[in-house]
Amino acid sequence: MIDIRLIRKDPALVQQRLQTKVADADISKVLSLDESIRSKKTEVEQLKAKRNDASNTIGRLKREGKECGTEMNEVSAMADRIHQLDHEIALLEPELIDELARLPNLPYDDIPVSPDPKDNVMVRSFGARPTFAFSAKNHVELNERLGLFDFERATKISGSGWPSYKGLGARLEWALLNYMVDFHVKNGFTQWFPPIAVKKEVLFASGQLPKFANQQYKVTDGEQELYMIPTAEVALNGLLMDEIIPEESLPLKFIAYTPCFRREAGAAGSQERGLIRTHQFNKVEMFAFTTPEQSPEIFEELVHSAEKLVEGLGLHYRSMLLTTGDMSFASAKTIDVEVWLPGQDRYYEVSSISNCTDYQSRRSNTRLRRGNDKPLLVHTLNGSGLATSRLMVALLENNQQPDGSVIIPEALRPYLGGLERLTPQATPRYI
Repeated sequence: MIDIRLIRKDPALVQQRLQTKVADADISKVLSLDESIRSKKTEVEQLKAKRNDASNTIGRLKREGKECGTEMNEVSAMADRIHQLDHEIALLEPELIDELARLPNLPYDDIPVSPDPKDNVMVRSFGARPTFAFSAKNHVELNERLGLFDFERATKISGSGWPSYKGLGARLEWALLNYMVDFHVKNGFTQWFPPIAVKKEVLFASGQLPKFANQQYKVTDGEQELYMIPTAEVALNGLLMDEIIPEESLPLKFIAYTPCFRREAGAAGSQERGLIRTHQFNKVEMFAFTTPEQSPEIFEELVHSAEKLVEGLGLHYRSMLLTTGDMSFASAKTIDVEVWLPGQDRYYEVSSISNCTDYQSRRSNTRLRRGNDKPLLVHTLNGSGLATSRLMVALLENNQQPDGSVIIPEALRPYLGGLERLTPQATPRYI
């Protein structure tokens, strides 16, 4: 969440910056609730001071044997008013938190201001789009003879938008995941394997609730209510909720492989078929806790890691600095790494790296201890490292050959027993 003190200090500036991300962002209700709560708290403090004075007066009058009925009635009335105000404050404070939680993070000042993703700025690229001397196929068409996925049977068991990998498709997916995990561990990240179902407050802490409640899968078992994670970012951020980290322990750099679940699977049609956008996908997530001073450097490290993984697979990509209107809800700065998918004739994101500053840590109450100073909020950063579904599409479509076979990148061959090529089946198997 945004610091309420910043909103109080310069509401016009905060409103203006928020509206570069969300055009109809409005802080008027936040200001009204905050003013009401502060006014009531001030009145409570004043009443308590008066009550203390009146109690002292009553004590003195009693010691002197004098009548104090009027003073006692006044104290009783003040106690009733304090109780009433405390009740009103208790009702208003959650409402204020809810309103604050619906505001996105403020973008950094140097982010391009635009609501249009077409205004995103390319900061780097690698390689070039492939050219084919034959009629190239998309991954769904390639799969007809390669037999890597079974979308029909996945639909049978779960409905549309759920993938199912089989045979070499499952092995290739596993090879991608191992390739990425090994890369990150070698580069100093601590690997986690967290739960994939989390509490509501953990989802709130990452910024997924209340804004994106309709995109979450929820599991209810009696009184227990858990949410399937849309990304391991949620679980990794939750690991240190309500903790104070010694400054010398920062930065903390984590990775985790998990399946991820999102209700929105995109539009139907050729542009979104197959693995392009699904309800379940696999991802290796990078996550970091840092001091405020460290976060810009760690942001660049996460971007570099994502780029190096794509380069290691020999895929053409471009890295795009997102405009204010295209950034994620919790982010102050985001760079997307996008690969070219020939079958879709466009770029698709395989990694989105974000610096969330103290937006998430204010929700999760994750702080750092700097000497004897009062604890301060850490910065959190996250990035896909990488998401595999579109990466799988990129590997198949960019490396396809005239006979329908697909060359396997050298980086993945050690994880596949040295296999160099996926070969079409002469006669499709029953299963």
